[in-house]
Amino acid sequence: MAVEETRWGILYCPKGRSSKQREKIQAVLDERHVQYDFVQSETSDSVERLMLMLIHNGYKTIIVMGGDSALNDAVNCLMQVEKQVRDTIALGVIPNGVMNDFARYWDFKEGNMEQTVDWLIKRRVRPVDLGCIRYTNKKGEKCNRYFLNCVNVGLIADVMNMRRQTRSMLGSRTLSFIVSVFLMIFHRMDYKMNVKINSDVINRKVMTMCVGSGPGYGQTPNAVPYNGLLDVSVVYHTGLLQVFAGLWLLLTGRFLNHRSVHPYRTREVRIEEAKHALVSIDGRLMGTPVGAYYIDVEQEVIQFLIPD
Repeated sequence: MAVEETRWGILYCPKGRSSKQREKIQAVLDERHVQYDFVQSETSDSVERLMLMLIHNGYKTIIVMGGDSALNDAVNCLMQVEKQVRDTIALGVIPNGVMNDFARYWDFKEGNMEQTVDWLIKRRVRPVDLGCIRYTNKKGEKCNRYFLNCVNVGLIADVMNMRRQTRSMLGSRTLSFIVSVFLMIFHRMDYKMNVKINSDVINRKVMTMCVGSGPGYGQTPNAVPYNGLLDVSVVYHTGLLQVFAGLWLLLTGRFLNHRSVHPYRTREVRIEEAKHALVSIDGRLMGTPVGAYYIDVEQEVIQFLIPD
């Protein structure tokens, strides 16, 4: 039986075992007489499976109640279906993850479900861009992965991975970041990279590089996910005290003011070499690509629900 076009498919990605968040959002939806069907994920693999189920069952409004990683899985599922199908589906978010940077960009706040649902009900749709990293895996297979927010190469990918792990244990976003920064002292601080951005070739040691279609966890604060461009921040190796100064600027939203940060705006980044540098996509660590890889952007390919 066909699903009513007004019915929402809600993909709930719990942060823990508590059912309080689920009960709260269901109460908010019921108060507003929203028609919806609820599915709950247990792992990232189940996010993709459930997302494809919602798509193939004909839901035209799919809401992810989760964080950046869950949204990343959702958009990669949407990119697997034909454009004419994808364009009929509006994707929304109710922030409920370890990191909610893309939701925060649009002013969706984790602690205000009522406001978020009221905005989603108005169904204001904006086409948004997706970045895409194209690479070869260890099996020699050509792969690609889309992202809403950013790709990190180098030290920050390591920090983001540690932050995700520590937050799952500590619960606090700020405390997990502080612990991750402390652990960072014991990790490698620079990587030999050969990168081409526009007409510039960077062939030297680099501490970290962020390629953002979105705000990039503060590293690409001027990026907007609808101009068909990528913002890039390249950070050269610097002293330990300067590292902590840079992290403070990152926390306070002034990352580009650091003297070791070199910003670019481009349509494509080519990474010819980045030995031993970890890579993360929307805050989730991925396997290090084999050989050269590149990152580009596809403009206005996802229909996203934004605030009024």
